[in-house]
Amino acid sequence: MSEKISVLISEEDVDKRIEELGKKISEDYAGKTVHLVCVLKGSIFFTCELAKRITVPVTMDFISCSSYGNDTKSSGVVKIAKDLDESIEGKDVIVIEDIIDSGRTLSYLLEILKARKPASLALCTLLDKPERRVKNVTVDYVGFDIPDEFVVGYGLDYAQKYRNLPYVGVVEL
Repeated sequence: MSEKISVLISEEDVDKRIEELGKKISEDYAGKTVHLVCVLKGSIFFTCELAKRITVPVTMDFISCSSYGNDTKSSGVVKIAKDLDESIEGKDVIVIEDIIDSGRTLSYLLEILKARKPASLALCTLLDKPERRVKNVTVDYVGFDIPDEFVVGYGLDYAQKYRNLPYVGVVEL
């Protein structure tokens, strides 16, 4: 590692919070099947760990979209690189995200998904940076509110590195 990374949220704290989110989702969706939509690539670790802790039946699909291109700032233009494989019509859908900051990409994505007529549509994120929000996005399940720092680990990357860290860390560039 050439970058210095300090622990922001420990592996134990992440694990405990995911357990709590799984319990809450299981309670909220009692008697139903929940369809998780994992937003690739960053939320794959979170989605898998969360799914293991949800006690109601779970189905899953994946979508990949971006508004960044090759820049570090959002371009405002959202592109879907990989769409869902199955229809979500009539399903109880929870979109799973790794981190929400400006809300631009998710606002656009949620509008697209609403038009596909799910029975319900909720949003769950491991990390939230509410102070960076420029688009109003309602987040139904939040793991942690974090400060405006550049974070890696638990699926989040820096130049495609550090996704596999079992904790959330701050990159000190």
